[in-house]
Amino acid sequence: MKSTSKTALKSVVQKTNSARLLDQMRIQYELREYEVDPNDLAAETVAAKIGLPAEQVFKTLVARGDRNGISMAVIPGNQELNLKALASVSGERKIHLVPVKELQALTGYIRGGVTALAAKHDFPVYVDETIELFDIVSISAGVRGLQILIAPADYLRATKATLAAIAEPKKNTW
Repeated sequence: MKSTSKTALKSVVQKTNSARLLDQMRIQYELREYEVDPNDLAAETVAAKIGLPAEQVFKTLVARGDRNGISMAVIPGNQELNLKALASVSGERKIHLVPVKELQALTGYIRGGVTALAAKHDFPVYVDETIELFDIVSISAGVRGLQILIAPADYLRATKATLAAIAEPKKNTW
């Protein structure tokens, strides 16, 4: 009887453009897969599935300003974007989130898989300053069901991001 090694049984993770970019930059990272529920793409859900606290899983939002156009905001999964703070740091008077139906055309990514790494265009990236509180953070790898675990300094370098206080606690909706 032939024995099968554990590595042969492991599923092979498909490299995404974001992972290829990190490889080209010689940046260390880890890919972590999780089961996707298309009805629940919340960052808190992803965090639970990959075994990290929600504040360590950063989500990427796409915004459009009235002066400079499109930018990306990267904030902790347990927070929401402070649009006034993003407008201020990005030099906009008014700014709003881009509708979900426009995400793929702008970035090349779909909701639940948007990342500032290897997007269709090099948009300005603004990352909430709390990213520096962690040794490792998780960000989307560019597809649903796959996260990149990376050192914050490496992520900031790869995205050419600006650090700013752009997140705020979620408001109670009840």
